[in-house]
Amino acid sequence: VGSEMCIRDSFRNTSTYLCIRKRMLTIFLWMMMKKKNLQILLICGVLLVTACKSKSKEEQQSGYRMEGDTVQITDRFLSEKIKVTEARLEPYSKEVITSGVVRPIPTRYACIASPFAGRVTKSYIQIGQQVNRRTPLFEISSPDFTTAQKEYFQALSLRELSKKDLKRKEDLIKNGVSSQKELEEAQNALLIADKEFENASAALEVYQVEHPENMILGQPLVVRSPISGEIIENNIVTGQYLKDDTEPVAIVADLSEVWIAAQVKEKDIRFINAGSSLDIEVSALPGMVIKGNVYHVEEAVDEDTRSIKVLSVCDNSKKHLKLGMYTTVHFLSAPIEQIQISESALLQGEKDSYVYVQVTPDIFVRTPVKVEATKDGFAVINDGLHPGDKVISEGGYYLK
Repeated sequence: VGSEMCIRDSFRNTSTYLCIRKRMLTIFLWMMMKKKNLQILLICGVLLVTACKSKSKEEQQSGYRMEGDTVQITDRFLSEKIKVTEARLEPYSKEVITSGVVRPIPTRYACIASPFAGRVTKSYIQIGQQVNRRTPLFEISSPDFTTAQKEYFQALSLRELSKKDLKRKEDLIKNGVSSQKELEEAQNALLIADKEFENASAALEVYQVEHPENMILGQPLVVRSPISGEIIENNIVTGQYLKDDTEPVAIVADLSEVWIAAQVKEKDIRFINAGSSLDIEVSALPGMVIKGNVYHVEEAVDEDTRSIKVLSVCDNSKKHLKLGMYTTVHFLSAPIEQIQISESALLQGEKDSYVYVQVTPDIFVRTPVKVEATKDGFAVINDGLHPGDKVISEGGYYLK
């Protein structure tokens, strides 16, 4: 029994152990039949010595001894093949990768439609043209605009008459001819006339009419650009009749900056905050990375996709990004200190990844680790190691 235990502990190869055990028991039974106990002892001793020698020979060939998760290096040449480095705390930003779509910034995007029903009499623009705020786009002749002009001139005339009437009443009351009641009535009439004139002027300001006091009754309305930018769509046709509910005939956009609308899964939204940086890649521009920053994270989750919409502002001064283009977005969280080791230190087991941690110059312990990510030759470790732990970074596969 003692010989069998020695053999079992000496041979890690299960088939070798079973073969020797079978032969030993066969000889043991045969000797018992012959009643030769001395020969039994001799044979068991030979088997014991052979097993111990086999174990020693195996250690010499592999260069190490393994007991459970602990490995002891016994060969000097094997020690020279193994390189040990230290686990260190380094800044790490969690990366979340998702898809996005290029969208215009609403305050830099304007759809131009006719404010009145009427006929286009003149066009001032062409596609791709750069325009400034209040630049003329086209002219439209409309009865509705003529009505607005009449209301303005009537309000202007009424205000002037009210001013003259008030001035006359003030002169009369000074001479004792008029009454205080007539003066107050004139003041109220001027106040009402001023309000009507303000309303008529405000109506023309909405249509960006410049110097309304100089306009001629019946002249066409000049439709102007509300923002500075580029004409990216132009459907204006001279002579066409536009209804008051017609679709926009021109689009002006400033695309020096654009939004990237991305959908982020619930589990990753905790890594993204307003102001976080991101990298943008476009399939049409391989190898180019465009920088951006998170502008807004929506408060509601899309119940169909279980994702959250994230809007990011991105520089587009070189016009690489086109509206509606699909992009790949790499969100980067704020850097935090995490343990990092060389990626070559990781070894893959049946159920998990592990490393060999140095205890003494020749003794190492197999230690399971949880890997957050691998990038640029380094592995970020979530659990299993402490700062300063020394691990085998090269040559660990010799001990597998």
